[in-house]
Amino acid sequence: MMLDKVKRGDLIKIVSIGEATVRENALRMGIDEGSILICAEVIPAGPIVLRKYRQEIAIGRSLARNIAVVMLARAGEARLACSNLTGEMC
Repeated sequence: MMLDKVKRGDLIKIVSIGEATVRENALRMGIDEGSILICAEVIPAGPIVLRKYRQEIAIGRSLARNIAVVMLARAGEARLACSNLTGEMC
C-alpha cells in the first residue's frame, strides 16, 4: 500500500521509499524506512499530515505516492497500538 492511500488515524510503518531523490526528501523530514507514524489528517487534494512522536509533518501527494507502507492498526485502534509499540502516546 502506498502512503497516499492511508486514512486519518491509521498507524503505519514505512516499508520502502522509492528513488534516491524521494528518499532524500523524506530523510530531511525525519522519515526513513522502519519509521512508525500515525496519519493525523488527510487534506483533500492536498498533503497528508503525519505525526511522529509529537511532531507533525505534511507530505505532498507526489512524494506520498513513492512511499510504501504497511498498516499496523486502523483508525480506532491506532492510539492503543502506538503506545504499545513505542512506549508513549502518539
